[in-house]
Amino acid sequence: MACPHVSSANLSKPGPSDPVYREDCTQCFDSIDDPAGLDVCLKCFNGGCPGDRNHAKLHSTSHGHPLAVNIRRTRKVIERDEPPLKMSKLAIAAETEADRYETKTTVKCLECGLDELDKEDPAIGPIVDSVMKANTFSQKEEVKAWEQEMTSCEHILTLQQDPPKQIESQDLGHCSKCDLKENLWLCLQCGALGCGRAQFGGVGGNSHALAHSQETGHGVAVKLGSITPEGTADVYCYTCDEERVDEELGAHLANWGILLSERQKTEKSLTEMQIEQNLRWEFSMTTEDGKELTPQFGPGLTGLKNLGNSCYLASIIQCLFDIPAFQERYGAGGGPLPDVLDPAQDLETQLRKIADGLLSGRYSKPESDITVSEHSPEVPHQKGLQPSMLKHLIGRGHAEFSTMRQQDAFELLQHVIKLITRSKHPSGLPDPTQSMRFVLEQRLQCLNCKKVRYSSNEQDSIFIDVPLEKLPAEEGEEPKYKPVTLKECLNNLTATEVVELGCTSCSSKDGFSKRTLFKTFPEVLVVNARKMAVINWVPVKVDVPVLVDDEPFALDSYLSKGQQPDEEALPEDEAAAASNVPAFVPNAEALAMLEGMGFPRVRCEKALHATGNSDANSAMEWLFAHMEDPDIDVPVSLGGDSGCASAADPEKLAMLESMGLGGPRAVKALKETNGDVERAIEWLFSHPDDGGAVDGEETAAPADDKKGAGSAELPANFQLQSIVCHKGTSIHAGHYVAFIRKKLGEQTSWVLFNDEKVVKVEDVEEMKKFAYVYFFKRV
Repeated sequence: MACPHVSSANLSKPGPSDPVYREDCTQCFDSIDDPAGLDVCLKCFNGGCPGDRNHAKLHSTSHGHPLAVNIRRTRKVIERDEPPLKMSKLAIAAETEADRYETKTTVKCLECGLDELDKEDPAIGPIVDSVMKANTFSQKEEVKAWEQEMTSCEHILTLQQDPPKQIESQDLGHCSKCDLKENLWLCLQCGALGCGRAQFGGVGGNSHALAHSQETGHGVAVKLGSITPEGTADVYCYTCDEERVDEELGAHLANWGILLSERQKTEKSLTEMQIEQNLRWEFSMTTEDGKELTPQFGPGLTGLKNLGNSCYLASIIQCLFDIPAFQERYGAGGGPLPDVLDPAQDLETQLRKIADGLLSGRYSKPESDITVSEHSPEVPHQKGLQPSMLKHLIGRGHAEFSTMRQQDAFELLQHVIKLITRSKHPSGLPDPTQSMRFVLEQRLQCLNCKKVRYSSNEQDSIFIDVPLEKLPAEEGEEPKYKPVTLKECLNNLTATEVVELGCTSCSSKDGFSKRTLFKTFPEVLVVNARKMAVINWVPVKVDVPVLVDDEPFALDSYLSKGQQPDEEALPEDEAAAASNVPAFVPNAEALAMLEGMGFPRVRCEKALHATGNSDANSAMEWLFAHMEDPDIDVPVSLGGDSGCASAADPEKLAMLESMGLGGPRAVKALKETNGDVERAIEWLFSHPDDGGAVDGEETAAPADDKKGAGSAELPANFQLQSIVCHKGTSIHAGHYVAFIRKKLGEQTSWVLFNDEKVVKVEDVEEMKKFAYVYFFKRV
């Protein structure tokens, strides 16, 4: 029987910018590797499962797209006599699908129920061929993951070199400021030679090249030992603080009498050292006697495949979807999936998809394509779910999370919370991040007049600074640090300190005592442990064991009592009311030190304000962590300025309009995000149905109707539920995993989620030493 829809379908091939979802369903993780395969719509290239959930049929009925190509793939069996080689190259050699899989395609009409349409039909055949040849989501991600994209910059393109001169070979043998003979960087502007920063793998460095750049303003340098005759080398722009590409490297080196043809690469490049270092950051997957840890399978025990450098994403997602509020909101009880034109571009759909994938147990099964030989008793782990669509949505419009570089897991958590909070929730369904919200209360008391001011701030996490005390170590040993308890860190967080603020009541400059306590507690308390030391001007993460009891513990002593009857409040005069806090006077000594390092004054003041106005070291760490903030050069504001004045900034509106995001919606987006363009783009994508009504057109819910953040009820007992751990000297490199407390049969045990590998943990010492983000549940 002929299908009437073929001649009337008006199909066209996917263009270069058209996403083709031909690996897994856009609404669940059923894929082309399942027995039923995957139906790819020949009209819009959406991927839908034809199995028991039949998302393909739902898509066809909803959108009137009847024709689809069914793709079924089976993995060729691999006989493995030895473990697979680790990835060691920046770019991977392309392995064709035919080398790995056997693939079968059939064309079907979902409306007529016909499963074997003629693939040679000229109206269908070319479309099917194009779909099968098109790059998929995950393929694009893998390419970006292993082919690092580096570009030039304005400082290289506009480089003005000093007059040419011949640098003698003996002058290229060691740093001009010390005796180091490797890790040497040549300033391309003036020819000065200095050693670099200490690098991975024990490569020494005293940062003299960086010091030269800061003293002279010369930004661009090349690592001598990395230069090849072909013209490649490590080029670093200290002004951008990024590794760069210099297309004119040969000419720039010739200015100093250095010829590419005479150079030989003698040292590892920065990228090679980074890959080598990342391969070292492995969490133990064996017991003390060398046996492989036992893989776990079932609901809530599903791994996530690493998309290249996505372990930071996987670890955070595993912990979030262990929280009951997330399970209830996005799990099976969250109602039907939303009917949207493009499910892959809808945050609600993708969060539902990830919840189903992780919690249902449907995909938690051993990888079946490897036959284990007697020579390689390899433990069969899971294949792991590919969170490509969710990663794309989370990173969309974000300068860092849209890349394939390793990122800070805690920053990602904050970003995900922000996206979920701003997204439009279906009627009657709550915001799951509300379970993480609480209120901190700050008490300020003038040391002279003793008057007080209380201010509250709603938060979804807290930072704890971990005290660093080195233990005695043998010569050449890695430094070790004295373990600290969580209670010590919380005591430091809530301790009274003196800050240099001017009093608006008595005009005293004596300062204020400041103390921060909890006004309410959340259901899930998220704690970020900052374990940073500054070595050679570079913030380095160190591993300090933070000891946390497995048993529940009380936080009652950290609850604020609020303003007492015998305390007199600071007057809310006009100046104080405008700022809601006393005037900020930056620590003069710390400010001078920061400015002496070359930081602009506005950034120094902002960093000191953000870190309690205490010392230059803390402020410098804050600066390094917030260099990319869009408002980093906006003066510190202690007032009640909502930022709405910038909401209608013509320049910002023009930027949005150039992206096709203009009109009343753009105005509202800028207003809702205090004029932050990046956040406004996110807001527009997460509020597709918002028409842009402003100036009273929308009525906000009365304040009394809004559910408060957290609860002040006592007792407030908390128990450690999950941890994101990190190995590496920088939170932007290394490896992240999650440890989660799970019920396994009749027992509760710790389970390690190491990307797609999910195993029961016997020893939790690694967990204590490398913990970075803690999730405590109220019990």
